[in-house]
Amino acid sequence: MVDVAASVALQQPSRWAMGFRRGGARLWVGGAIVAVLILVALLAPWIAPHDPIEQDLLSGQLPPAWMHGGDTAYLLGTDSLGRDVLSRLIYAARVAVVVGFVAALLAGAIGITLGLIAGSFGGWIDQATSRLIDVWMAFPPILLSIVLAAVIGAGLTSVILAIVVVDWTRFARIIRAETAVQLQRDYAMAARVIGLNRGQTLRLEILPNLVPLVVTLLAVEMGVAILVEVILSFVGISVAGDTPTWGGMIAEGRQIIYQSPWVMAFAIGCVIVSVVGFNLLGDGLRTALDPVQRR
Repeated sequence: MVDVAASVALQQPSRWAMGFRRGGARLWVGGAIVAVLILVALLAPWIAPHDPIEQDLLSGQLPPAWMHGGDTAYLLGTDSLGRDVLSRLIYAARVAVVVGFVAALLAGAIGITLGLIAGSFGGWIDQATSRLIDVWMAFPPILLSIVLAAVIGAGLTSVILAIVVVDWTRFARIIRAETAVQLQRDYAMAARVIGLNRGQTLRLEILPNLVPLVVTLLAVEMGVAILVEVILSFVGISVAGDTPTWGGMIAEGRQIIYQSPWVMAFAIGCVIVSVVGFNLLGDGLRTALDPVQRR
């Protein structure tokens, strides 16, 4: 009997395996895109074929290697200053990854904390937080980010702070509403009956049920943060001018779009694939981690 029970247990997939199976193609495709993006950012000094800021004016505006006039030394061609497009795309991924992860985590930490406090305490605390969120979200987020980055000054830290200051409201509003709903559920009321205080109820009962939602919000916010950084670098108020960024490459490529359209096209493609990857990953993780679907 013991052997039979053991064999049955081994044949049954684990809860995590079943969860990731439920995530489906979205989880795997999104995870693969994000994993490749992170690996490219981490290994940029080793996989980039050229120095991203090295100029070769004699090799300016070379087309990709598979096009007529291309050079195999520059697989994706060069820009107007003869800089390797592939190397610049690879190094620009480092800026995107840092901004995406750091800004999303900081904005999430602030927004989730305020949302939990407002949703659990209610009363004037909830009303004050809700009014603050409404006022803050009345400003166009992209415009507010540009203004904040311009006031704070150029630099990676300034870009991250501008995104955090704007996007914490996305987390706070959703977490506040969901916390208030969860506190009305039977399991939360039962926790209060057995003597758990508000903090213990939030930590032991509410937060575990908010994990799928938080994961989805973080993944989506990472894509949004990358997009905001691209916009800020496009208008010239992101990192230093000699640091490769996808937004900066789009701005440079726009000036030579008729002569060298590949410069802008490849940068736009990287932005689209990255944002779509984070969105797919978030949707897949929410499906995989959803406690309702695990039953």
